[in-house]
Amino acid sequence: MFDIQENLKKLPDKPGVYLHKDKLGQVIYVGKAISLKNRVRQYFQSSRNMDPKVRAMVSHIEEFEYITTNTEMEALILENNLIKKYMPQYNVLLRDDKTYPYIKITTNETYPRILKTRRILHDGCKYFGPYADVNAVNQIIDLMNGIFALKRCSAQKFPKGFKPCLNYHINQCKGICTGNVQPKEYLEVLDQVIELLNGKNKKVLDYLNEKMTEEAEAMNYERAAEYRDYIAAVNAIAEKQRVVLLSAGDMDVILGAKGQNDAHVILFFVRQGRLSGRESYHLQAMEEDGLEEVVSAFIKQYYSGSTMIPKEILVENEPAELSIIESWLAELKGSQVKITVPQKGDKKALLDLAKRDVIEMMKTLDEKANLQRERNAAIRTSLEAFIPSLRKKHREADLDYRVEAFDISNTNGVDSVGAMVVFQGIRPQRKDYRRFKIRTVEGPNDFGSMQEVLYRRFKRGLQGDLSFAKMPDLILMDGGKPQVSAAEQVLAAMKIDIPVAGMVKDDKHRTRGLLRTEKELDLKTDPVLYQFVASVQEEVHRFAIDYHRDLRKKSLQRSALDTIEGIGEKRRNALLSHFGSIDRIKEATWEELCQVPGITKPAAEKVLAWAAKK
Repeated sequence: MFDIQENLKKLPDKPGVYLHKDKLGQVIYVGKAISLKNRVRQYFQSSRNMDPKVRAMVSHIEEFEYITTNTEMEALILENNLIKKYMPQYNVLLRDDKTYPYIKITTNETYPRILKTRRILHDGCKYFGPYADVNAVNQIIDLMNGIFALKRCSAQKFPKGFKPCLNYHINQCKGICTGNVQPKEYLEVLDQVIELLNGKNKKVLDYLNEKMTEEAEAMNYERAAEYRDYIAAVNAIAEKQRVVLLSAGDMDVILGAKGQNDAHVILFFVRQGRLSGRESYHLQAMEEDGLEEVVSAFIKQYYSGSTMIPKEILVENEPAELSIIESWLAELKGSQVKITVPQKGDKKALLDLAKRDVIEMMKTLDEKANLQRERNAAIRTSLEAFIPSLRKKHREADLDYRVEAFDISNTNGVDSVGAMVVFQGIRPQRKDYRRFKIRTVEGPNDFGSMQEVLYRRFKRGLQGDLSFAKMPDLILMDGGKPQVSAAEQVLAAMKIDIPVAGMVKDDKHRTRGLLRTEKELDLKTDPVLYQFVASVQEEVHRFAIDYHRDLRKKSLQRSALDTIEGIGEKRRNALLSHFGSIDRIKEATWEELCQVPGITKPAAEKVLAWAAKK
């Protein structure tokens, strides 16, 4: 048994990170300290001066761990990583798992392409965004590729005699692979695309309006509707300028707001001097958490991903640990980052404009949060009525259940995979999704496959694997009694006490009810729970099918070259890149094969021997 008082004596007087755990061994709080010895001891002194949040947390602490670091900066980075890993109950948490798309122009290539991406890399490419409207991004990329006939394939070299793809033949690509397009000519066309993405969209809009009118007059209404959608996409992508700063540049404006029962952060994007977008984020926070703490937690969690970090961040109040956060952001970005509280001028005007927006937004955000809270409460009540053992005595009564759902997908037992999706209340936790390739079961055996998946998931959790450390409150199986029985047998063997239910479907393959070993709940009588279970079942099925199709596709694409001795992945890819197809490899001479990078004379002879058999 862990002796708290004894272990307090062992704490070092060094910077580091500490983790408080409850009686189930789950991390409920992660913090950092300049001195672990002084900071951790404070939790176990008199509770008279503690705020209610800390007092409640301390009452659940059964043990703690700590990790020492060399500097406070290292402690900040480690603290942030562990918070994102464990999602502790008593930390301020960014609940929205949002990453917004950017439009990327691959200017590091001779003939650049236009792509959608959610990651910003220091690769010499141009990035535009972020954009909240994903459909508009997809449409604008299709539009630009269609109007300007841009290169779409990723190939950079084209061997002699390479055959152009379908896009070239239908005038949707200039045919870079033919060798008839000069880089200078292509880049002149690309400059028009960049102008559009910079907000200069009049020429494109005039062209689209003209084409829409032509098609409408010719009574080609479907084609006219396509041009109408393109116009809407251009308007959605174009930066809607509500305010222009005198000093053009990229910056973010971050404002915290506390509603009736929730904390929110509203992020305004300023790109090239224009206020171009706004997004809201819901955070898990206690009533006692101040806005400075909420904003500070948001900055650390939001910018630790691959999101673009601007040169300047405007805030209403200076966050705690300002200098160390600025240093950390600068380290991530590779150049200086300033967090500013503007007092006058354009930036103060921008901040005031954003604050007025936030006041109006909070009315809607509170309504949405209350609706979500009511739905979560209704689902909790229904689940507890059906599964009485679900009532959690070790947590606060109003916390949402963590539900893990499992499904198996295969084609007649081939490429069999398992999938796990996670919901916290009604919200999917996509960062916690996991996929499993079935290893020990052969053939179409869903029962055995499900047992393997569950065993591997919980074994890794019990062994302390951080990606599986958080245990669910409820397990949902996609299926009936066989699937529920499979899960219960595994849990019993591993001495894990977690309730299991099956998500069963009717004859028309629609969600029908929740099944326990001894009873079934007809979900038609409970619309809220029905909607939740149906969404979980659809999501886990989708996730399993997608993974299975990916594996199936790779299996089908697995080259016949893989059967040739001495031809591994690198040589196979080199051959395919050089010749373009299996048929052309079969027709190649010994001299042509030897010209391929990495293909030695013995390897070329083996390829020729293989081709002769075909």
